[in-house]
Amino acid sequence: MALATTARARRPGCEHCDRHFACDCSRAGYRLVPVATHKALTLDLSLNAITAVMDTDLQGHNVLRVLRLQGNGLRDIQPRAFFPLLSLVELDLSDNLLFALNSSWFRKLTFLQRLNLLNNPYRSLDPHPVFQGLFSLRRLGVGGAELEELRKGALDGVRQLEELILYANNLQRYEPGTLADMWPLGRVVLSLHAPFWSNASLASAVVRDVSYPETPVVLCDLHLTDNVTVAPLSVIASRRVRSLMLRNLSMSDEAMVNLLIVFNGSTINTFMTDGVTLIGEGRWEQAKLTDHKSLDEVFIRNAVVLNIWRFVSFLRLGFLLKYPRKVSVIGSNVFALPCETSRLLVNLEYLDLSENLLTDLTLRIALCQGDGSLRDLRVLNISGNPVRSLASLADLVAKLSKLTHLVVSNSAYSSMPEHCSWPPTLRHLNLSWAKFTAVTPCLPPSLEAASLSILKVLDVSHNNLLAFSLALPGLIELHLTGNKMLRLPAGRQFPNLQILTIQSNTLSMFSRSDLQSYERLQKLEAGQNKFVCSCEFVSFLQSHIAKGGGEDNGPQLMDNLESYVCDSPLHHQAELVNEVRFSPAECHLVAVVSGCCVVALAVAGLLGVLLWRLHAFWYAKMIWAWLKAKRNSASCHRLRRASGSETPLCYDAFVSYSERDATWVDNFLIPELEEPREEAGQRPLSLCLHKRDFLPGPWIIDNISRSMERSRCTIFILSEHFVRSNWCRYELDFSHFRLFGGDAAGGAAVLVLLEPLRHDAIPRRFCRLRRLMAANTYLEWPREEEKRDEFWARLREAVIGEEEEEGDGGRAE
Repeated sequence: MALATTARARRPGCEHCDRHFACDCSRAGYRLVPVATHKALTLDLSLNAITAVMDTDLQGHNVLRVLRLQGNGLRDIQPRAFFPLLSLVELDLSDNLLFALNSSWFRKLTFLQRLNLLNNPYRSLDPHPVFQGLFSLRRLGVGGAELEELRKGALDGVRQLEELILYANNLQRYEPGTLADMWPLGRVVLSLHAPFWSNASLASAVVRDVSYPETPVVLCDLHLTDNVTVAPLSVIASRRVRSLMLRNLSMSDEAMVNLLIVFNGSTINTFMTDGVTLIGEGRWEQAKLTDHKSLDEVFIRNAVVLNIWRFVSFLRLGFLLKYPRKVSVIGSNVFALPCETSRLLVNLEYLDLSENLLTDLTLRIALCQGDGSLRDLRVLNISGNPVRSLASLADLVAKLSKLTHLVVSNSAYSSMPEHCSWPPTLRHLNLSWAKFTAVTPCLPPSLEAASLSILKVLDVSHNNLLAFSLALPGLIELHLTGNKMLRLPAGRQFPNLQILTIQSNTLSMFSRSDLQSYERLQKLEAGQNKFVCSCEFVSFLQSHIAKGGGEDNGPQLMDNLESYVCDSPLHHQAELVNEVRFSPAECHLVAVVSGCCVVALAVAGLLGVLLWRLHAFWYAKMIWAWLKAKRNSASCHRLRRASGSETPLCYDAFVSYSERDATWVDNFLIPELEEPREEAGQRPLSLCLHKRDFLPGPWIIDNISRSMERSRCTIFILSEHFVRSNWCRYELDFSHFRLFGGDAAGGAAVLVLLEPLRHDAIPRRFCRLRRLMAANTYLEWPREEEKRDEFWARLREAVIGEEEEEGDGGRAE
């Protein structure tokens, strides 16, 4: 156990798992089986360099359903390596270096359905039944370039296969009956190059054991040159096989004639070739009397004619062309088809000429100038041809009275004409993978009754359409994938539409009302668009997904929910729409912003009231004025110091008063202090009054501060008028803040109460004034005449007391 834990710790990890627990660890250069989550349902380890799988490498993966180990150079698998994989359904060990198969590998894989062991260098299957116990096996691939023998019993236990793939190009020994016990067999693919070429009896034995009337047979890697190489195919004719496909085939004229003779009167109704090279000249006249009435479908893909310029016209094949109802010639560089050849296809109902070189001119020849020769044709596919004129095509098919399906995808069409003629039976039109920028009434129109409308299914996917504004009342299916549409087309244009695909456009969103405009829409595919994940769109889509769609819930979303991914906003980019979660603030932004604004306004209002009650605005105003005055004062002081002068005291007192008290100042204060009576022996005082001593021009606050600075003290004439005067408040404020403190200048304040002043009349912000008045440190103007001399004496003492009457009390602060 310790050793296993240590080995596990040394193994690399693989964390490339999606939300469905599919882990893609391919092409990563692993040399050991990496450690992946035990919840993994699919583990792809292909195309690495893993040479061995140990017993402990896959422990814990009991829910794993798919394991891919192909292309690793795998040499060693320990017997118990796959024992933990109790739920495994698919195992791919192809393209490795397994020289022998061990039956113990598969002992516990009772639910295994698909097993691929192709292209490993084992020479034979284990004589002991390798696949015994694989009761659920439905698809099996065995063999490779080194397989030499198959013995009876090697495939015991294999029953009811849906598909058997056997690569045995170098098979040398085969016991008849080895493959015979696997009946019923759904489909068989045999690669038997060497046996067909050099051992016809061995090839016949292998083919005989897997040939059943209802089993399609696919033979690969054949080189048929003569009667001998074609002989094993007679077994298919004798066993009444109905479907035969030859893949990667080269064939001479002689072999072709022999093949037609071998299948003369056979039950083959489907004959297909994929990757056929004709090395002859098409001279098959010797087989013209053969009977192939049962031939219903001919499918030819990737055909190459080596001697194209010497190849005989297909007119020589008239004896074959009159039988099939379905003919497909795909990717074979067909550039012309004579009208005479087309007219030989008298029973033709299905014609596929896709991925060839037909032009508008040669297509006109192939369809006999549009004369309706292919009268029974129902399906026409000319996709991938360099045709350029849609109007010309419509004209050519207009007389095909039974045509119901027309496929013209991957063409050179760039514009759509205004009007076109179409057969009245046309129901399905495919114009995908062109370069249309707009649709026009050229599309098959609708008749008056929607039930009689021509077009039922329209595919204009992978064009350059910006919008679809054409009304098609009878349309049932509309495919608009891969265009540049910004929104869903208006539903009122398609009252009978049931299926709409509009993936990989530039669709930003769609709403419930958009879908409700489609009266009968049942299925919708709208993923892989550039969705703007707004609250409305996300909420709608999530609720729609939760309800699952239906008659009452709108159309069902048919594509994978992982294709509905947010392109914006940025913080939800690349997030699945079904997993986006918005906060209430994101989804109700207007309400939240409005609420925040209301709250902010309320808070601002309350804060404003609070600041007003606390006189914050007054304080801010005064601090600003103080800072400005202080700066101006400091500037003046620096200039005076630089010149060697000091600030002179020009006045004994600066008088601060209200203009409404000017009469008292002019009649009483000025005469008494500036013009004293001579008999009293008092010197006149110099007072600074704003109306006569302020300098004109400077800022008034500068005048106030300069005057206070040049005065020994400040006399405040207090009254109701003073308290209500803004300029008086400024003057009191400067004194209150001691703007010019630090020296004696302007520091003293003399309060004169001109009239009785209520205590509550003084603003609370004048706390110092209130405190002084509460302490009775002020002079009160007496109403009685006899007390006024004492008042003036005390006032003069307060102004010049320190200079002339030092030591006397009564100085007001």
